[in-house]
Formats: sequence, structure tokens, C-alpha cells
Amino acid sequence: MAPSTTATDTVASRFTPRDLWLPALTALLVTAVFQFLGPWTVSLGFAKLTVYPMVWGLLAGAVISAQRFVPFTPRMWKVADRLMATAVAMLVTLLGFTIGPNLPTLAKAGPALLLQEVGHLFGTIALALPIAVLLRMGRATVGATFAIDREASFAIVGGKYGTDSEEYRGVMSMYVFGTMFGAIVIALAASTVTSLNLFDPQALAMGVGVGSTSMMAAGLAAITSAHPEMADQVKALATTSNMITMILGTYVGVWIALPLADKVYKLLTRKHPVHAAKVASEVTAAATASARIQAESEDVPVTVSLPVGMGIVAGLGVVTATIAAGRFDPQIIVGYVLVVVVALLAIGLGRVCRDRIPMIIWASLIGTALSSPWSPVQHAVLKAGTSINFLSLCCVVLTLGGLAMAQNIPALRRIGWRIVPVGTVAIIASFLLATVIAEFALGLWH
Repeated sequence: MAPSTTATDTVASRFTPRDLWLPALTALLVTAVFQFLGPWTVSLGFAKLTVYPMVWGLLAGAVISAQRFVPFTPRMWKVADRLMATAVAMLVTLLGFTIGPNLPTLAKAGPALLLQEVGHLFGTIALALPIAVLLRMGRATVGATFAIDREASFAIVGGKYGTDSEEYRGVMSMYVFGTMFGAIVIALAASTVTSLNLFDPQALAMGVGVGSTSMMAAGLAAITSAHPEMADQVKALATTSNMITMILGTYVGVWIALPLADKVYKLLTRKHPVHAAKVASEVTAAATASARIQAESEDVPVTVSLPVGMGIVAGLGVVTATIAAGRFDPQIIVGYVLVVVVALLAIGLGRVCRDRIPMIIWASLIGTALSSPWSPVQHAVLKAGTSINFLSLCCVVLTLGGLAMAQNIPALRRIGWRIVPVGTVAIIASFLLATVIAEFALGLWH
């Protein structure tokens, strides 16, 4: 199994209990505080910038892991990294429970809705990837541009390349950029394109369904303000498009988009030895700096057994979900028990087939089967699954990612400002290409 889901039970360790419990307790405190404070929204006139608890958790975790007053050790960073890998596996499992109930909607989706997903899935590769190559982002290019990097991307890229890879750091950078500024970018793009009157409002609505609810809402606001007479119709189309992107994104990301991004990156860089040498020099310098940071403590192998990791993450999840709900609901515990069982089963099946079918696909298939209209346990599964606030588990994932971030600071610093133009182009390209394809498809079938 790949490092993103199995690094939690690799080699025997000799690290101390403090190395395990200090990161876990710190994550508990950070997630509880920011989940209680809730999202912060700032109105910018043309759009609203909403900063969710998961973003604050990521930033706070990064500050805590890097500060020197009560320093975290490299072993603690590794523990946080392994706990994050476990949390990602559980997050992907929870996503699987949302697919089953929506299968009838997917079956009824018209050709235009289905075809325009090509734009969402490949717009980033067509335009953002070449820009990232020009800016010398290195292998981080693949992780940052194979999709708009929402939650499932952590598992997709981590499962293939590992959580200590340039590709994974690309995902992390793009995720932070999209979460912080994605809504603003797509609101401006949708407002500008709508004002040109080049596309059918229905095509524009399909285009803003990029797989992120906040981005969709921001783009939708611009379209409905220009076409209030079609508000209900465009809202329905945007919501359906967004759902289809989330459902298909996992499968296409694993088997098509990520391998294609890798091939395109290699094609664009293999005939440019000078470019490759510059990137290699920068990556080596960042890796050397990271090694120097981690050399501050003894080289002790670190592991967190899968049962312990699952237990810690589930505990964090129950607390944050309870705070998000505003009350204690026993179904939250039932939901996490279900998530843990399915995640363990998916990891086991991934190992049995030697990762030819990765854990993320198994989790999605099992979750879909259990929550589909044809499942005899659908009602119980949905009741348990929907009791868990999805964004609260995202807060756990990103807080743990922040606590592990200090070990990757030199590598993330190397990406730095580059993610701004790359992320902006990725979001706009996804929206525009999906809109163009939807417009074409609407013309064929209407």
C-alpha cells in the first residue's frame, strides 16, 4: 500500500509517548478552538472571502510546528504526518458515502452535463501545467495541476507518490491557494465572462461546478445576478455539475488525470536539460535544508500503528463534529465507527490486490454500495454518515498537515509565489474549458 494510507504501520519504533501524544493533544486543542470560532467571512463587493476553520487550523499548526519556544521535534512532525495520512484515508471514506444517494441524479444527467466534465478534469493540465513548467515548479507541477486539488487529491497523489514527495507538496500548495482565493478568482472570471454575453447561462452554470462548493457559490452569484430570470435553473445545473465533478473526479483522477499530467510534464521537460538542471538544483537545495532541519534530533524510526492512528483521528473527529453540530449526537460516534471499519476494509483490499486498485477506489466503491438506493442498509449508513460534518474532518486533516509542515518548509518555500499564477490559471482554465464544452454540447442536443 502507498505511503499516504499505510505509513501508519511501517517499522517498529522507539520513540517516546510524548512524541505521539503531544501532536495529538495539540491537534485536539487547535481543531476544537477554530471549529468553535467557525468560518470568518469578509465581503469584497463582487464576492465573499470565507476563511474556514480548516484553513486557520493549517496555519496555526504550521506556526506551532515551526516555533522554537516549546519546539516540536522531527519525530513529532513525522507522527503528525502519519496521523494526517490516516485522516485522509478516513476523509476519502466519508466522501464515498455521498456518492450512492446521487447515483440516480448522475444517471439522469444530460449529455451536456457529462461532457463538460472533460473541461473540469483537463483544463488545468492544458493551461496551468505548462505555466508551472515555465516557472520551474519541478515535480510539484504534477500534483498542483492534475486537478483543482480538493480533498480527494491528497489521497490520490499521496497514494501514488507518498506524502513526502514534491507532487504531494504541489497538492498542498494548490489546496491552500484554492481554499483561500478560489472563490474570488472564479467570481471574477464568471462575472467577466457573463458580461460578454458569449455563452448560454446554462453552460456558464455547468462551468462553475468545479467540485468546490464555495467556488461554485461564488461563480453562481455572478451568473444569477446577470440572469435573475433563470436563477432556479442555473442553480440546479451548477449543483448537479458540482456533484458530478466530485463523484467522477476520484476515478478519473486516479486512472486518467494524474497519469496524464505526469506524462505531459515529462514530455515538456525531457528535451530541456538546462531547465531540468535548474529545477534539480533548486529541489536538491530544498531537500538539503529539510535534511538539516530534521538532523537536529536523533534518527529514530517513527511509526504509529494503524489502530492507534485510527483511534486518535476518530477521537479528534468526534470532538470537532460535535462542536460543528452544536450538540452531542450519538450518531457521530456510530458514523466514525462506520468510517473506520470501511477505511480498514479498503486498506486491506488495496494490500490484497497490491495497489493495482488503490485504497481510495475501494473506499469509494464500498461507500457507494452501502449508501446506494439499492442497499438494504442505506438509511442507517446515511444517518450515520451525514451526522459527521464533512468540513470538521477537513479541519482535522489540515491541522495535522500544519503540524507536520515544518519538515517541508524549505520545499514549500521553493514553490512560494509560483502557486499564485499557476492556481489562478488552473481555476479559470477549468471553468472556461468546461463552459465551452457545455455550450457546444447544448448546441448539439437542443
